[in-house]
Amino acid sequence: MPARGDHDARRRDVSQAVWEVLAAKGFGGLTLRAVAAQLGASTGLLTHYFPSKKALMRHALEVAHEHGQRRERPVAEGEGLPGLRAALLHVMPLDPEIAAMNRVWVSFWDAALGDDELAAAELRRYERWRGMLRPHVEAAVRLGQLPADADPDDVVATVAGFAHGLVVQALFDPARFPPQRQIKLVDDFVALLAR
Repeated sequence: MPARGDHDARRRDVSQAVWEVLAAKGFGGLTLRAVAAQLGASTGLLTHYFPSKKALMRHALEVAHEHGQRRERPVAEGEGLPGLRAALLHVMPLDPEIAAMNRVWVSFWDAALGDDELAAAELRRYERWRGMLRPHVEAAVRLGQLPADADPDDVVATVAGFAHGLVVQALFDPARFPPQRQIKLVDDFVALLAR
């Protein structure tokens, strides 16, 4: 632990411990006691930062968002459907880091369903996700890769639903959904969109 006066360094350590608990146990396992154990500190130290469970949850949400933002975005393989494919592969649990990130977000759904503030944060996250997918879909329509009469909102909703469905299956059944199968399923899905 850093010296008492080094508040910023201590906060970074606390944030890292929060992330490690989230990655291992999800939001359901996020408690002051679990974070304190990960940090090797007392729960009393943590109450200085988080006076309530809700404060801890809000901070955990910030930490999870920061981890997601740090991931480098893929270089699109081209406009339209190739870019959409790259965006989908970017969220698939193809390696331990993104699998941990996905476990965190899937575990957050339960907390968000029971709390209006957390639900609003999750809604904003989905709006950002759909907003990242939409330019790829619009380009695919413009380039003739999708039918001219395709409704971009419907296509984006379908793509987002497919992605989350595959992510959840891969998290719960990684032996049946190894990385190479996830990639094939994404490729097959993108090909179906083009029909």
